[in-house]
Amino acid sequence: MKTHDQHGRGRTGPRLKGIRLLAAGAAALVLTAGLASPLAPASTQAHAAESAQSAKDTKGKKVLTVAVAQSVDSLSPFLAERLLSTSIHRLMYDFLTNYDPKDAHVVPGLATKWETSPDKLTWTYTIRSNSKWSDGQQVTAEDAAWTFNKMMTDEGAATANGSFVSNFAEVTAPSPTKLVIRLKEPQATMTALDVPIVPKHVWEKVTDFSKFNNDTSFPIVGDGPYVLTDYKPDSYVRLVPNKNFWRGAPKFDELVFRYYKDQDAAVAALRKGEVSFVAGSPALTPAQAASLKGEKNIRVNEGPGRRFYAIAVNPGAQARNGEKFGDGDPSLLDERVRHALFMAVDRKAIVDKVFQGHAVEGQGYIPPRFPSYFWEPSADQKLAYDPAKAAQLLDQAGYKKNADGKRVGKDGKPLNYRMLCHATDPNDKAVGQYLQEWWGKLGIGVTLNCLDNVTDPWLAGKFDLAFDGWSVNPDPDYVLFIHTCGARPATPKDTDATDDFICDKKYDELYSQQLAEYDPAKRADLVQQMESRLYDLGYMNVMAYPNAVEAYRTDQIESITTMPSAAGNIYGQDGYWSWWSAVPANSGDSSGGSTSTGVIIGIAAGAVVLAGLGVLFTVRRRATAEERE
Repeated sequence: MKTHDQHGRGRTGPRLKGIRLLAAGAAALVLTAGLASPLAPASTQAHAAESAQSAKDTKGKKVLTVAVAQSVDSLSPFLAERLLSTSIHRLMYDFLTNYDPKDAHVVPGLATKWETSPDKLTWTYTIRSNSKWSDGQQVTAEDAAWTFNKMMTDEGAATANGSFVSNFAEVTAPSPTKLVIRLKEPQATMTALDVPIVPKHVWEKVTDFSKFNNDTSFPIVGDGPYVLTDYKPDSYVRLVPNKNFWRGAPKFDELVFRYYKDQDAAVAALRKGEVSFVAGSPALTPAQAASLKGEKNIRVNEGPGRRFYAIAVNPGAQARNGEKFGDGDPSLLDERVRHALFMAVDRKAIVDKVFQGHAVEGQGYIPPRFPSYFWEPSADQKLAYDPAKAAQLLDQAGYKKNADGKRVGKDGKPLNYRMLCHATDPNDKAVGQYLQEWWGKLGIGVTLNCLDNVTDPWLAGKFDLAFDGWSVNPDPDYVLFIHTCGARPATPKDTDATDDFICDKKYDELYSQQLAEYDPAKRADLVQQMESRLYDLGYMNVMAYPNAVEAYRTDQIESITTMPSAAGNIYGQDGYWSWWSAVPANSGDSSGGSTSTGVIIGIAAGAVVLAGLGVLFTVRRRATAEERE
C-alpha cells in the first residue's frame, strides 16, 4: 500500500466507503525513498545479537531469510497497506483468485471457478472444499462472506481494502462451497478482488477493527502457504509452512523477513550468509548489484519492474466536504508551472546516471510491463526535456526572475519548493540533487526533506512536491482509483486512499466508465485515456520504470520462481509464488512444487524484454493493493 513510507504504502485511517466510484481493483503503493544513513553502532549490535539468537533457534533447520528495507505497518489485513505487510498477508491468507506466475493471467485461488449472471450484476464463486485453516477447521464460503460483509459494515475493517466492496449490494453464502456477490452496477474487477479472506471463527471476536493489529497471539490462524509464528516490530517476522495448505506446503522449514534500515548493511549480511535474499528498497543500487555479480554463491536477478518512479505535486489538499488544509505552494495550482517543472527534468539523465541503465525512461502512468495498458504521449503532447520552453512557461504564468535570478511568487517571495523524500531509498537524494540543479537554473529553489516516515506530512498536505511510486498490478484499477475525487478524505481529520489530493471531473468520468467496462479492449482504451488525462494535468511526472534488481545466495536457495517466469521479479510478486516455490540448496528436490521454478536472469531492460510479456487480459482478472502493494 504504500505510505508514503516507501514502497508499499503505509497509510492508516479509513478508506472511502459508500461511493460508487470506489469499486476499485488493487495495486500497491510503493513510494520511493531517500538516501539511507548507516546503522548506528547500537543498531548494528542489535542485529548481530538477533542474528546470533536466530542461528541458535533455527539450528539444523533450513531457513530462508529475506532482508527487507521496510517495516510492517500492521499484521491485520484490514489495516495493512505497506508492500511488506501485504506481501506477508499473501502468505498467510488465501484470496478468491490468484495470478499465474508465468504470464499473470487469473487462476483459481480459494475459488475454484466463478460465473456471472447475464446482466453482470451477480457473481457466483465456487469455494474449494480442500482448504483448511491452520488450526484444522474447514475454510468455507461463510468465511469469505463474513470478511466482505464486515468490510461493508465496519469502517475500521474497510481501512485498507474498503474500495473493493463499495459497489457490493449483498454478499451471501448459500452453502459451504458457494459464495454469491450481488453488485449495484457492473464491476470489471470481480476477479481482481485482492482481499485476504480471514477465518470468521477467529476474527468475529475482534471488537475494534481500527485498532486491532493481529499481533497479540501466535501462531496466527490462516489458510495460506505459511503460518506466522513470531513477530518483533521493526525487526523481524517469522513464518513456518502451513502443512494444511491445499497447494502443498513450502519446502523451507522457516521463512524470516528481517528489517535493515541501511541497505549496505543488508548487502553485507548477504555476503556473510546471514540472509538468503536481498531486494533493497525497493531495488539494489547499480553499485551494489555490480559488486555482487561474480561473487561466489551469489546470483543477481534483474528483470522489468512493475513499479514507476515519479514526482507528485500537491495541488492543494482538499477534503471531500470542500475544506482545504495543508500548505502546498499556490503556484503549483497553475498548470503552466507544473508543466515547466516537468519539462526541466531530464528523464534520460536519471535513467543513465542515477539508475545507470537499470530502468526505462518514464512515459505514462502504467509501466510497459503491462502492455495492454501501457500508454505513451504523442509527439505534440509530450512534455519533453526543454529548459528554454520551461522558462517561457514560467514567464507566461507571471513567475519571473528578480535581480538575483530567482523566480518570484505572487507574494513577492522567491519560489522554493519543499520536496518530501524517503530516508531509506538511495535514489531520492541522488535525483533530488539533479532537481536542485535543473530547477535552480530556472530560478526555483528546492529543499529536500528526507524522512524515515513521510506519511504524516503527506497526509496532512504539508508539502509541495514528493518522490512517489507504486507497484502496479496486472489489473491497474487501484492505482487509477487513488487519483479520483472520491479517494480524498471525507474531512481534513480523516485519512483516505488519495495519492496527492487530485480531483478532476473528466478523469472521474473515465474512471467510472473503465470500472463498468467488461470488454478488455474497450477497457484498456479507457484506461489509456485516463493516463493521457493524468499526464496533461501535470500532477504526476513519471520519471522512470526501475528494473527489479535483487540478489540471493545459491548455497541457500537452489531454485525459486520469478514473475513473470521469463524475466521477472522475486520480491513483491502478485502472489505467493516465490517464497512458496523456493527450494533449499542441497535438498535433493528441485521441483519447488511450482509450475515455474528456477530463476531466469533478465538483464536486458526495456521494450525488447517487455514485448514478450503479454499479460493475458480477460474478464477473469484480479488486482491488488499495498501494495495494497
